[in-house]
Formats: sequence, C-alpha cells, structure tokens
Amino acid sequence: MGFIDVIKNRAKANVKTIVLPETEDMRTLEAADKVLKEGIAKLILIGNEEKVKKSAAEGGFDISGAQIVDPETSEKTQGYIDKLVELRQKKGMTPEQAKEILLNQYLYYGVMMVKMGDADGMVSGACHSTADTLRPCLQILKTKPGTKLVSAFFLIIVPDCEYGAKGAFVFGDSGLNQNPNPEELAAIAGSSAESFKLLVQEEPIVAMLSHSTKGSAKHADVDKVVEATKIAKEQYPELALDGEFQLDAAIVPSVGASKAPGSPVAGKANVLIFPDLDAGNIGYKLAQRLAKAEAYGPITQGIAKPVNDLSRGCSADDIVGVVAITSVQCQAQD
Repeated sequence: MGFIDVIKNRAKANVKTIVLPETEDMRTLEAADKVLKEGIAKLILIGNEEKVKKSAAEGGFDISGAQIVDPETSEKTQGYIDKLVELRQKKGMTPEQAKEILLNQYLYYGVMMVKMGDADGMVSGACHSTADTLRPCLQILKTKPGTKLVSAFFLIIVPDCEYGAKGAFVFGDSGLNQNPNPEELAAIAGSSAESFKLLVQEEPIVAMLSHSTKGSAKHADVDKVVEATKIAKEQYPELALDGEFQLDAAIVPSVGASKAPGSPVAGKANVLIFPDLDAGNIGYKLAQRLAKAEAYGPITQGIAKPVNDLSRGCSADDIVGVVAITSVQCQAQD
C-alpha cells in the first residue's frame, strides 16, 4: 500500500469536514468527486449553488454528496460578519468591510467556517497564492498555542528509496519563511518533527542542512545553522537532531559516518531543515522532478486549526492527497 493510501485510510477512520473554497477551478470539482467517492472527508464547497452544480456537470463530476454554501444566502453569514468585526476591530474593521470581504473572498469565508466550528479544516491554493491562502488564517485563526511561528513543509515520498523512512521525508521550510533566523529555524525544526511523527508515524530524525558539515566551511550562513542547531537541541532535548550537515552527510549512512562520525543523526535523517526558502523550494522541486517523488504541500504547521495551501500547478489527485492529510491533522486536534 502506498503512503498516500495509508493516509486516506486514516482519514476514512474518523471522517472530518473540509472546506474547498476554489469552486471556480475545475480541478477542485474533480477532486471533490474523488474525495466523496472514496469517503475521505465530508466536503463544503463555497459558491453559488447553481453555478457550482453547472460547472461540475459540464466536467462530468458528481458532487451531489457535498454541501454547497452560498455566502449571499447562507443564514450563517451574518454571524461570520459579526465575528470578523470582533476579531479585527482593533485593525479598524467595520461591518461594511467585513460583509464585502466575506461575500467576495471565499478564502476568508472558508476560514471563518473553520473558526466558528462549522468545518474542521480548509484546503486552498489551486488558483490563489500562498500569501492569499495564509493571510486570512493568520488574521483569524492565528498560531497554535505554544508555537512561535507558522511554517510550511512538503511531504516527499521518493519511490524505491533506501534513505529516510523508506523514502519518506519532511522538507521544511519549503514554502513560507524566506530567510528564517536561528530562533525561527529551530522552531521550524520542532514543528517539522512533530508533523513527521503525525503523518509518517515513525520517529523523526532531524538534520539541520547547510553547505557545510561540522565546520567544513566558514561563512555567516553556516553560523546561522550552527546557532539554530544549538537552540533546537536546547528547546527539543527529546529529539534526535543534529547539524550542520550537507545533504549527503545527512541521509547517506556511509557519507555520514565519514563526515560526522559519532553523530546520532548523520546518514539517518528523515526530517530535513533547509537554511532558507531558496534551498527548501529548490530542493523539493529537484526531488519531485528528477527523483519522480510524490510531493504533497506546502502543508502548513503552527496554525491554530488545519488549513493547507496547494501548489498552483497541482492536479486534482494532489488536492485529494492534501485533503486526506488535512483530515489527519484535524484528527490530531480531537
């Protein structure tokens, strides 16, 4: 059984309600058809019911099992408006502005559904940027208690791979934080380890990546990773975590033994923490395109309730996978 099939089975065991706000995108409707057929989640689609049903019919997709909510006519919209004003009044939010936002920006409406407990999580980003997807989350849901920042990771599943957890890795941060400082990098490591344990159900082994292994190069960029490693070890003493490592020293046992003898992580890592977004984004795309890896994400971590972003190049099957992952994240909040 493939990794994503295991995730789907876990999602089916305790079905959650997920909002899909991007009903103008045919990939969303195709994914909804598949999610409902497989019984992975209950779905709420946001939009004009007639238009959504017409688009689905034109694509040959059966979304009859989904709930369609039209912000213009829903009896809950006024409650969402009132709550948004309450949450954002210090920023000058008026009832008129809140109504305008919720009737016209379905991502905000979806996040309000999650905030008010009418849905467990949301998946968006097929036709919106990461910033557009995460902005309402940070404004309305905010960060999870005890979490210092919201970050993003990719779940990478490399076929026929002897490294990591039988080819399973978490790459963080590969989608959100541009140039994290040492404290932020340490926080990303802690969150990524937690996400790996939840989704892969194995013990995380965390490598802090650099272009240097244990002092082989001298540079301010290396110093940042060294300092982040020190902070992370202090904050998460229970974790198998070490650095700084070049990628090969982190995942290849023979190289790890040669470059970092005695390290409990070298050559065994399954959670890879990249020094900045350039490295993380390039790294996951290399794995996806050259190693033919499955890449699910960017999955967010650190938000008070699960909301996940999609790559704008995603397929309907990618959306189905992220819905399943989001459902498992929702289960962990029970």
